[in-house]
Amino acid sequence: MTQPTLFVEVHILQSLPPSNTNRDDSGTPKQALYGGARRARVSSQAWKRATRMEFAKAIEPADRATRTKRIAALLAERLTQPPAEGGTGLDTPQADRLATALLEPLGITKSSKKEEQSAYLLFFGKRQLDALVKSLNGRATELAALSDSDLKAEVAKLPVVATLSTGHPAEVALFGRMVADLPTLNVDAAVQVAHALSTHAVRTEFDYYTAVDDENTEDHGAGMIGTVEFNSSTLYRYATLGIHQLRDNLTSTDETRDTAVRFVDAFTRSMPTGHQNSFAHRTLPHLVLITLRTDQPVNLVSAYEEPVVGVSGLATESAVRLASELKNVAATWGATPASILAAYNIEADKLTEQLGPSMAFPDLLDSLGALVGQWLTDGHLTTAGA
Repeated sequence: MTQPTLFVEVHILQSLPPSNTNRDDSGTPKQALYGGARRARVSSQAWKRATRMEFAKAIEPADRATRTKRIAALLAERLTQPPAEGGTGLDTPQADRLATALLEPLGITKSSKKEEQSAYLLFFGKRQLDALVKSLNGRATELAALSDSDLKAEVAKLPVVATLSTGHPAEVALFGRMVADLPTLNVDAAVQVAHALSTHAVRTEFDYYTAVDDENTEDHGAGMIGTVEFNSSTLYRYATLGIHQLRDNLTSTDETRDTAVRFVDAFTRSMPTGHQNSFAHRTLPHLVLITLRTDQPVNLVSAYEEPVVGVSGLATESAVRLASELKNVAATWGATPASILAAYNIEADKLTEQLGPSMAFPDLLDSLGALVGQWLTDGHLTTAGA
């Protein structure tokens, strides 16, 4: 029997002023050729990290995830903490040796700095390290006193891999984890994020700047001269969240619903930080469109295959194009969303006609939580699309 699926799609239109939020190796704002026109682009990796950082703001530090090669150092630090604080009280050399032995199945290698590091960036929850310490069952001192061969034999009996394969924090459940050398640690991501593209053609410009040496009173010329590349754009951003996969990763229905709502909130409000001090480019969207589908995700970027040409701005025409594409895809493919929610600050009759009246964003999140909760409980949605 096929497992029921529910996809929560987030479509966002957002205008950025002069900015360089995501640059390539030469410092140029990332771009892409689409529909025969050069577009501004912000990579999915950049916006996923920004979303993850925004998402983590509402989580207690001890419950967060981290992505690092320094898992051995973090585990050793846990082991040196007093038992009353969840540690084992080992001294630093003992803790380092035990941590290395515990993590050997994960591929721990020596770095050039002589610090134990994993062979790859590992994404895990800080609570999972606490679970590793608990799995020692008070035997840390005993294990640390064993010979290398005996320690290895005893550690092989402990559920190290199993501990890191369960109890995932929300961030790992959302964005997934891939460990090529140890597939049992893999977590299928519940979220897919597209590269953000401008709805229109863009041209890169150069900001020529100078800086003055405040302490140089003899030479009134510039202390330094440089250039920064930038562009401005109205971006179409898209992400899809598989509620069924998120539920499998988290197991808890309530946590799945709350995580889904918090992801949409974080994705909407997040912003990559490239050159943020030079451009102060943080804006909020013109439009947030949520579509819930039970068949497959549908990226609506095809609305902009023909670039928008602004006469009196780009946002309104971009929003009308998006609403029309949603309607056309439904008519052509029978791909009508199970439900539609929208928040927008653009005056356009076609938006109200095709997307329904605008909701305040907090109300949109509340409605989304109710719909996701209904599907998780009943296995279907009864609310029709707009």
